[in-house]
Order: sequence, then structure tokens, then C-alpha cells
Amino acid sequence: MTFTTPPRTAAWRHLDARTGFEVVYFHPLGDGHRIEGWTTAVEDGVTWAVDYVIEVDAAWVTRSARIGGHSAEGSRSTVLEADGAGRWRVDGEPAPHLDGCLDVDLESSAMTNAFPVHRLGLRPGAAAKAPAAYVRAVDLAVERLEQDYLRVGDEGSRRCYDYASPAFGFACRLVYDESGLVLDYPGIAVREL
Repeated sequence: MTFTTPPRTAAWRHLDARTGFEVVYFHPLGDGHRIEGWTTAVEDGVTWAVDYVIEVDAAWVTRSARIGGHSAEGSRSTVLEADGAGRWRVDGEPAPHLDGCLDVDLESSAMTNAFPVHRLGLRPGAAAKAPAAYVRAVDLAVERLEQDYLRVGDEGSRRCYDYASPAFGFACRLVYDESGLVLDYPGIAVREL
């Protein structure tokens, strides 16, 4: 299953878990994409902002991510580099706890849920595990996050996946557009553009 080319820009409004907004721009990059994004939010009385530049290859496997975080506690940054085969470096240091991960997933971003669905190309009824290098919004800590995707079918031009993150005890149905960007992430974000 293939998706159409992503739009030049997209935006999401955060829901329920936090109040805020995310804006991204997609740039063709040789045999992949460079994605530049900004997210701002208020969550549990704490304000934060995250900016990022993520590069993915033609198969939508994450190759690098430069992330900046800003809060009342100050500013931070981190750089993730991946070899495309599941080995990572965080700020130049090997990160064996991320071995086998092919995607980066930012806690602050609805957009990063596009990476596994593009990469996996699941047909209806197919399921896959998609562990990710998960970057926290406030302190930019990098953890391994186990995730499961099950392609459940389509609703017109919309593609639906059952998503689960066992570590958070969280499961929902994610709805994507024809370009593979999430439209509805229940309790987290809804696409505005």
C-alpha cells in the first residue's frame, strides 16, 4: 500500500491531554524527506515548545532528528542519528537501548505517527510492532517505546489503524489521510490543515 506525496505543510490542534498547536513543513530530500516542525503547548500547568528537523529516507526510516526543547526550566537540544538498520546514536553516543527501532516518535508531535504507517505499508488485517526512539517533550529524554499497529481498513479515502502503546496503557484508532498523515489522534490531536 502506498500513500500520496505529503503536502507542503500540515497543522494539528492538541486536544484533551494538552492545549496547543503543531505546524510542519515537508521538503523533498533526495530519496527521502526533511520535515521541519514546531509544537507549543500547555500541559498540566506547564508550558513548553519543541522545534525539530527530522530526515527520513525513501522508505520513511528515520535517519536523523535534531530537536530543541524550551520551557520555564530553560532550553535543551538533542541530536539522534540512525543507521537505517536499527542502531542509534544520541548526542554522538551509542544508544543500545534503541536497537531495532526504525522510527523517531516525539511526545510533542502528532506528525511522527506517520513514520511507521508509511514504512510498514500494512494491508487491511495486517499488524506489526513498531518500537520507536521516543523523545519526551519537556526534558527531551530519549526512551524506547514499544508500539503496535493494526491496519483495520478504510473509511472512504481515510485509512484506519488500531494503535497501542502498552507502556502507557493506551490504545486508540488512528485515522490517516491519503498522504499518510494522522487526521484524528483521539485525546491527543486533530488535523487542522
